[in-house]
Amino acid sequence: MVQFHIQPDSDIPASTQLFNQIRFAIASRQFPPGHRLPSTRALAMQTGLHRNTISKVYRQLEDIGLVDAQAGSGIYVRAQGNEISGARLRSPILEQHPQAYKVVQKGLDELLNQGCSLNQARELFLAEIDWRLRCSARVLVTAPGQDIGVGELMTQELEQALRIPVQLVPMEQLSDALDQAHSGTVVTSRYFIGEAEAKAAPKSVRVIPIDIYNYAKEIHLVRTLPKDTCFGIVSLSSGILRAAEVIIHSLRGDDLLVMTAQTGDAYKLNALVRTARTIICDQASAGAVKTAITAARDDLIRPPQVVPCENYIGAESISLLKRELGLS
Repeated sequence: MVQFHIQPDSDIPASTQLFNQIRFAIASRQFPPGHRLPSTRALAMQTGLHRNTISKVYRQLEDIGLVDAQAGSGIYVRAQGNEISGARLRSPILEQHPQAYKVVQKGLDELLNQGCSLNQARELFLAEIDWRLRCSARVLVTAPGQDIGVGELMTQELEQALRIPVQLVPMEQLSDALDQAHSGTVVTSRYFIGEAEAKAAPKSVRVIPIDIYNYAKEIHLVRTLPKDTCFGIVSLSSGILRAAEVIIHSLRGDDLLVMTAQTGDAYKLNALVRTARTIICDQASAGAVKTAITAARDDLIRPPQVVPCENYIGAESISLLKRELGLS
């Protein structure tokens, strides 16, 4: 069961602390699609917050498209229209192409008449679909321009995992990019799914949400650090750094001195490696952190411990995305 922690003496509003923690639980799939969020009463007992405050947070989550309120039932994590799955054809496709089902039936019947089994026919269909997807797949990663670093992080990880070109498009330019594309798939974090779908839906382009890594090992490390430890976080993404600060402060309050730096900010990065005893960074930032430590080695009594995160994108999302794109 996910536990939420609120620091009452924090400068960060309690509603913001709770909002960020629930958003993280949804994005990391600790609260998967269809999951019923705790009632305002249960969450009030756990966090000490007023139920009105919790209701306000739930409305904010609904406004950005992460949850749906069902009257008389509760608040549920929204299952996106293009959720990665092995979903069957939906009725809108049949409405657009009323003869499609008959075409599929006819093709299948012909294969069976030639002596193919159902499993063999399935393999033939899937092989042809996979081949066409590999030839025509165009994957666009999108993220808000103000935090394009998280888009760079997703793009790097997807190119390594999928082994196909991946194009990064700022959210503000997504509509124009889709106007120029005849086909493709938009991929983004659940943090940004609402805005991405709003831009892609009029173009009849699917949007696939990815789940982020749950950072369980890193959170455990934060919980066990000695009081007054100077702790550093380095990432390509300013948004990740802001969210991490809120979550860490919710867990430890003022027990830790937290320093953050984006990879491209040489001044802050150099100050961080000279001060922090432990540094958590994303894989894309690990090289820059180690280079900064090497450059400052003469000034360091003891080099900081560097803990690179496994990934930003969850492993299951990578596996399902490969299957959806016909790359597995």
